[in-house]
Amino acid sequence: MNRETKHLTLRYALIHCFFWMGFATIMGFASIFLLSAGFTNTGVGIVIAASGTVSALLQPAVASVADRGGRWGLRGLTALMGGGILLLAAAIAALSLFGGASMVIGFLYGSCLLLLQLALPLVNAIGTEAVNRGQALNWGAARGVGSVAYAAVSCVLGILTRAAGTITVPLLILLSFALLLLSLSLFPLRSREIELPNTRPAAVSPAVFFRRYPRFGVLLVGTTLLYTGHMILGNFTFQIVQSKGGGSVEMGIANAIAACAELPTMFLFAVMVRRRRCDFWLKLSGLFFTLKALLSWLTPTVELFYLVQLLQMLGWGLISVALVYYINALMDRSDAVKGQACATMTFTLGSVAGSLMGGWLLDLAGAGVVLSAVSAVTLAGALTLCAGAEQVAERVLR
Repeated sequence: MNRETKHLTLRYALIHCFFWMGFATIMGFASIFLLSAGFTNTGVGIVIAASGTVSALLQPAVASVADRGGRWGLRGLTALMGGGILLLAAAIAALSLFGGASMVIGFLYGSCLLLLQLALPLVNAIGTEAVNRGQALNWGAARGVGSVAYAAVSCVLGILTRAAGTITVPLLILLSFALLLLSLSLFPLRSREIELPNTRPAAVSPAVFFRRYPRFGVLLVGTTLLYTGHMILGNFTFQIVQSKGGGSVEMGIANAIAACAELPTMFLFAVMVRRRRCDFWLKLSGLFFTLKALLSWLTPTVELFYLVQLLQMLGWGLISVALVYYINALMDRSDAVKGQACATMTFTLGSVAGSLMGGWLLDLAGAGVVLSAVSAVTLAGALTLCAGAEQVAERVLR
């Protein structure tokens, strides 16, 4: 092992650490920040949905640029997204301090959400690209560090927003993405020009891509439905916790418990996938998404809601790793980034649908109706996911 590739898992873990710090801040505290800026629940949903819609439209083009490599390969594009978020967060902080118009703040915040969602598949693909080149890297452990960071930030920021106000949100975004840019500069990822040729040319259109992987489209429908429910729970946790008697601190605690619950799965998944194929774990995650949604609806108190967050271990915690492994095993290397982008697109589409549906239903009928709708959507998603997942030959990311 040469100096350039030494401690590769640690270096990749730093990328996940600072990216998920930023993710917890931008996505997890979107409701609190935008509500304080004068938006309604419906308005919050529209901002998140608009950013997700644009992201879904742009993700295939971004994936194609990343697949070509060169200057704007995976690391360069990720740095570009991170730098953009850094500048936007600085503008949001300045406007928040000096009384900027709420619509302008909402537009800038939505732009942060857009770049965040465009960067997610790139961050995932940086690690899988390194592994596929034979470099020693434990992808699941690195992703687990991201969940540690998410948990810590959720808990701390819940306290800070109550004590110092929502100005802490853009300030923490600035810190997170400054550190992300630094960590990207420390990660060695050579351009693709030095690789061996791909086994076959990259897909030239979505039609060709989905003919190559016909059941993958069904699986994407299932994950979209699962993520719709998941994003309602995530984007409107504050309102859900309020309905059970809590506030921003309790929201932060609930998010932190959920993020910590993910850790055993992420750190141990490289072992788990040797016992059972990743398509089995994908199907199991659908079951636990549904259980979490149902119990979130039925629990009457914040304390019981905290316990429900432990189901995150085999819900989001499982699918966020298993789906990356599944795509890496299912697809040719020439299609891998496109596959990761498609998976992230379902996350984005789920965010769009969940934001619109969640915000509208909250204003119309309250948290109870929202949670019943989440339960129905996640059940449909779990069944569709099971229909789309197929047996794959493993390619372990370790």
